[in-house]
Amino acid sequence: MTADRGSPPVREIGVALLGLGNVGAGVVKLLEDNAAAIGARLGGRLVVRAIAVRAPGKKKRLVEVDPALLTKDIAGAIARPDVDIVCELIGGDGEAKDAVMAAIAAGKHVVTANKLLLARHGTEVFAAAERHGVDVYYEAAVCGGVPIIRVLREGLASDRVEQFHGIVNGTSNYILTAMAAGGRAFADVLAEAQRLGYAEADPTLDVGGGDAAHKLAILCGLCFGATIDADAIHCDAISELDAVDFAYAAKFGYVIKPVVIGRDHPRGIEARVHPALVPAGWLLAGVTGAKNAVAVDSYALGPSMYYGAGAGMMPTAMAVVSDLIEISRNLRAQLTGVAPTRRHRALARRPLLPMAEIRSRYFLRFSVADKPGVLGQLTTILGAHDVSIEQVVQEAPGDGNRPAQVFVITHEAREGDVAAALGKIGALPATLAAPRLIRIVV
Repeated sequence: MTADRGSPPVREIGVALLGLGNVGAGVVKLLEDNAAAIGARLGGRLVVRAIAVRAPGKKKRLVEVDPALLTKDIAGAIARPDVDIVCELIGGDGEAKDAVMAAIAAGKHVVTANKLLLARHGTEVFAAAERHGVDVYYEAAVCGGVPIIRVLREGLASDRVEQFHGIVNGTSNYILTAMAAGGRAFADVLAEAQRLGYAEADPTLDVGGGDAAHKLAILCGLCFGATIDADAIHCDAISELDAVDFAYAAKFGYVIKPVVIGRDHPRGIEARVHPALVPAGWLLAGVTGAKNAVAVDSYALGPSMYYGAGAGMMPTAMAVVSDLIEISRNLRAQLTGVAPTRRHRALARRPLLPMAEIRSRYFLRFSVADKPGVLGQLTTILGAHDVSIEQVVQEAPGDGNRPAQVFVITHEAREGDVAAALGKIGALPATLAAPRLIRIVV
């Protein structure tokens, strides 16, 4: 009879949590509520050893935690010998960057949801991680709970991404969905989104495109191996859209969505953020409310789309905890720091393709005097600038006292040519308001 030596000890993986806001609270809740399932999948246990917060004595929190875990000392939490992974949920690229770089230098693995940090300093962060032999995972930085980072890094590892289109900001998508459904003004829907918690008190980053641009820069790095200047990405705000734009987009067979577009060109990376007309039959047209989606066109697989909740406490926390589990598996298998935690080991600095050089189709709206010959002037100027018209609709009040509205759908044209034509049209005596341009996804 052999002696029972007992079960091997359960391996504990120590985590330092930096930040206990919405996502941090979700991480704590998920680790507690799903502890048994996570332990079964991992063959070990994820244990929060310290939580760095600005006010440890705060009475009300989104989730109850042991007060002994709370500390203001970020450096101390990182340095603890029983911490294997540092989970950065502070946000921004000041204190958060210092914390991430300190964790890497200390030989600690990092999980972050910080899109701004990676968009601006990803090259530096990943280079430091490779030098120190640690992993950096960031699934929650783009599209919340949608596993687009893992898909691009691993699922499409043998493929070549040619282009992608995405809806990566839930606030903007919620607003445009509501405007399209009810014919309401932007300001009214924004106020509603703020009351419901979908929009921040200062919504500039969301509605102005800055948040989406940071995510777009990360996606371009994954898809094309390119480091681009995230702050130089072309962004158009959604705030200039009117109810009439949605009505006529629908008449022409389109839905207006807040999109990001990425393409690799020999002369540079095409990266842009703006509202766009999307064909009503296309998959992205059905992405409504605060949901996110990324449609990828790749050489071998062809078109594919990844859809789900792009924000919120639990979807984002799920992505963070998934990264914690993956690093923990690597630790148990002694594989950490071996494979790059991004798709391309070497990221090349690439210029952005100037907007004047991109090619698109366009939805144009003109407010002009209701007089004979004005429509001919518009079409003549467009044609002289190599902008070919596919469809045109004129709505004239008929009394000659009120403006006529002219709506144009163009064939594919060069943006610089379209801009030059609009400049000429805007200077016509018959033009009563600045021409409106919305790009069409092609």
